[in-house]
Amino acid sequence: MQVKISVAGHEVVAKLKDNAAAKKLWDSLPQTFNMQNLYGLEMCARLGRGALPTREAQNMNYAIGDMSYWPPLGSLVILYQQNGEIFEQEPLGHIDNDISFFEGMLTSAITFSKI
Repeated sequence: MQVKISVAGHEVVAKLKDNAAAKKLWDSLPQTFNMQNLYGLEMCARLGRGALPTREAQNMNYAIGDMSYWPPLGSLVILYQQNGEIFEQEPLGHIDNDISFFEGMLTSAITFSKI
């Protein structure tokens, strides 16, 4: 499953994981989320607690380009900077493209669509 992510004239592709959370996200697409830039590290949309299944959620590190679901607040996140943080997450996928354009971006409408 591949997803096109579009924002402010930029397009990148994410390859989704083969898990229940990624499949549920996939089934809901296309969709546009208002995503906030949090901590200068991630773009975040609050989907709501329980919005995606969390069977594989665990405390783990991340790589730049990872997409995850943070269960405590039900957040869909795109991680574009690394600080070595370990947090509870359900892995959703990964973006191999350059995503440095997220740096300094404010709250933005980001569209996710199936490829």
